[in-house]
Amino acid sequence: MNSVRDYRIGVIGAGSWGTALANMLAEKGYSVTLWVYERELLELLLQGRCNTWYLPERALDERLEFTGDLNRAVADKQVLLWVTPVKVFRELFARALQAVDPSGIHASASKGIEIQSLKTISQIARELMPGCALDRFAVVSGPSFAQEVALKMPSAVVSASCSEDTARTVQSVLATHYFRTYTSTDVPGVELGGALKNVMAIAAGIVAGLGFGANTRAALITRGLAEIMRLGAALGADPLTFSGLSGIGDLLLTCTSTQSRNYTVGLEIGRGARLEEIMKNMKMVAEGVYTAQSAHALADKHGIDMPIVREIYAVLFDDKPPRRALEDLMGRDLKQETR
Repeated sequence: MNSVRDYRIGVIGAGSWGTALANMLAEKGYSVTLWVYERELLELLLQGRCNTWYLPERALDERLEFTGDLNRAVADKQVLLWVTPVKVFRELFARALQAVDPSGIHASASKGIEIQSLKTISQIARELMPGCALDRFAVVSGPSFAQEVALKMPSAVVSASCSEDTARTVQSVLATHYFRTYTSTDVPGVELGGALKNVMAIAAGIVAGLGFGANTRAALITRGLAEIMRLGAALGADPLTFSGLSGIGDLLLTCTSTQSRNYTVGLEIGRGARLEEIMKNMKMVAEGVYTAQSAHALADKHGIDMPIVREIYAVLFDDKPPRRALEDLMGRDLKQETR
């Protein structure tokens, strides 16, 4: 492969996060093509070089290219960065594999678990990639709001792959003076931390919407982390990973800020809005809503005690009143903290 500095990069997905990452890479001097699903948004980007839908008021680098043609976005690229909703990843990845360079590297910055299969992004890739070539697949996760990255505020994430070389390559591609990247070989831990924190962010938003304060939020974050670690251990993750950027780091970020779509969904539910109304008025995807279904199913499948996930699922899909869900959480049988 070419020198890292000469890589041609395709970024698949022009939401706020995909746009911020694509622009960051273009500013580093890479040749970057951003794939845009919505035709109207593509026209806006071509005309004004600003993603007014998802990352407004940020002029994009003149070197960044835009296309609505998936084959053009992926062909002849050394690195492909996937930043799509999890529910469409399988279809897009399968289509793209017909045109990609077999020696290229794939990196996913999406966070979620597919509802139908209960698979993470890397597990879907393993199913679809010829020869199960996961040594060329990485996942990227950590506490990083797109708007703050676009403003060049110091941020840090982790690049995880079963191949240390691939993790380091993605690390080098992404790293800037304001975007610090670490490496890991714990792909399950990094993916699960990034996905499950979205469910906890909805829970944190709900308790804020109900009018509760810092005590409640701190308890929710801490016990939420315990649930994430229990499921992670059952699925082969390293417990230490959850003390890092893709675990507690991302959990703290999304459970404490209205910049988080998932926290905002919870906040509105806590204030009395219905999920259908909230989702209808959102342009961007709140992955935690879908991940709540997947996490609930995984907990049942593996016999893992996840009471917060169970109650959030009941609120979202069984119309359980949020206040009663919180009361049921607080009223459970008393137990030791670490068991």
